[in-house]
Order: sequence, then C-alpha cells, then structure tokens
Amino acid sequence: MATSNIKLTTFKVNQEIVYPLQGVGKVITIENKEFKGEEVLYYIIYLEVSDMTIMVPTDKAEGLGIRAIVSKDESKKALKLISEDYEPITADWKMRYQMNLDLLKSGSVTDIATVVRTLYHRSKVKELPILERKLFDSALKLLVDEVSFSLGKTKAEVEQLIFSRLEIEE
Repeated sequence: MATSNIKLTTFKVNQEIVYPLQGVGKVITIENKEFKGEEVLYYIIYLEVSDMTIMVPTDKAEGLGIRAIVSKDESKKALKLISEDYEPITADWKMRYQMNLDLLKSGSVTDIATVVRTLYHRSKVKELPILERKLFDSALKLLVDEVSFSLGKTKAEVEQLIFSRLEIEE
C-alpha cells in the first residue's frame, strides 16, 4: 500500500492566521523542506505588519500559539470587554508588565483586549514606563489588526471603535 506524502494541516493556503506577538499573517504556501536530513512540512506565512515571510513547521504551529482569525462574535466580545469594569492591577510596574506580557503571549483576542484596557486606564492614572508603553502599543496593534480582519473593517475604523469604548465612563 503506497503512503501519501500529503498530510492534513490545520491551516490552508491563503488562510489568515494570528501569530501571537507578531500579528495577523497569511499562509501563502505549505511546502516540504529538508531540515537536518529529514523532510519537514512548513507553513510559509507572510506577516504584513512587519513585511516579513516566515517558515513554521506545521507540527509546531499550534505550540507557538498560531491560530485562525477569530469569528465576528469573538471580536465583538473583545470590543465589549474593553468598555467593562475591571479590577485595577498592581502598582508594581515590573509585575504588571510580566502579567500583561504573559497575557499577550497567550494570544487570545480577549487577553489582548484585557491588556489594552488595563494599560490604557493605567496610563490615565500615571504615565506608563517605556516598556509598558511599548507593550500597550503592541497590544493595540495586534487587537486592531485581528478585529479589522474579523469584522471586515478598516484599521482606522477599528482603532476609533476601540478608543471610543475605552473612553466610556461607567
């Protein structure tokens, strides 16, 4: 019985995906490449935000947190979360930074929205240290990218939507 060289993959060619901490990308092809003497199947992913093409072994993608773009419902939940009440977090910026970085690494759209909300409101109390400011900017960019793809809106429209929700006073 002949074995097929074609393996089932989680993602398909031309599918939009999210790579945690990197942003939205597109699977441009799936190819076999030789690595250390073995054939390995790779996703070739183009990341528009950094104008970079990367190769990710298909069997490592899930472990890296690569996932499909969320549904419209999930995007709407994330946007709703931004305007909800929240628990203020620690004043220790190093601890806060690590907590938020861990949330971003998880890659879920609601975790990214949580980081945006938390750091935005913290910045209204006191100016953020440089590292946290960069973290806020990254989280905002990731959220805008994914939600704009999910909802079929422009990045400018989504950014305006996010800030209008952040500024809602309860």
